[in-house]
Amino acid sequence: MDEPTPISALRRIGVRAPKEALDALLTHALKSRQSPVQTIEQLAALETREREARNLARRTKYATIGTFVPADRFDWNHPRHIDRELFEHLRTGEHLRTATNVLLRGPSGVGKTTLAQLLAFDALQKGHTVRFCTLASAMADLLKQESLPAVERRLRRYTTPDLLVLDEIGYLPCDSRSGDLLYNIISRRHEKRSTIVTTNLPFKQWNTIFPGAACIVALVDRFAQHCHVLDIDADSYRQRRPTDSPRARKPAPSKP
Repeated sequence: MDEPTPISALRRIGVRAPKEALDALLTHALKSRQSPVQTIEQLAALETREREARNLARRTKYATIGTFVPADRFDWNHPRHIDRELFEHLRTGEHLRTATNVLLRGPSGVGKTTLAQLLAFDALQKGHTVRFCTLASAMADLLKQESLPAVERRLRRYTTPDLLVLDEIGYLPCDSRSGDLLYNIISRRHEKRSTIVTTNLPFKQWNTIFPGAACIVALVDRFAQHCHVLDIDADSYRQRRPTDSPRARKPAPSKP
């Protein structure tokens, strides 16, 4: 049997920090003649960081946020109107603490999804669970369930996260059953957990998304009762000329 090493002993008690980091910590402790208390404190801090990083990675994978533009690269000069102060306030996580909803509303291509992704990532970094999806994908996921018990089990995917982001409400029509499912999600989360919705439609037109669904008035009433509304007035980013892009803007060369 191989002679046990300090790192193999740490592995047996559940320490997950990388071998290289553990080697460096132990080498430094020996060279600097640290006390056992100092070494244990540093080991505990290293292991805490490792577990937090793994936890964030696991929750990020579950959240399905996708790739997005970092906050420092979002072009705040492009919209004609946007309440940036409100957005920065939302980044503090106040809506998560108070179970307040958020509506990001504006035409297609103005950055609603990107802003929702940024808020979702902020929530993940604060330790919250997040689920990010389009309305169409959520409804397809629920509607393919073959029994009511299966639907109930799958609904937990959307009702239990601390933050749910439903992207692109209003872009594709849905049937009345989808309206009932969305009502179930919103009502079960009401005053318990925060929900972010991105849409191109005002509340009064949500009935056009779910023709024939009788619950839309009640759905809007619950969602809007405690809700921050961030309206974005802008032309689509995708319709800008290449020379309008922040990446394409270069300073003019100085004259000799």
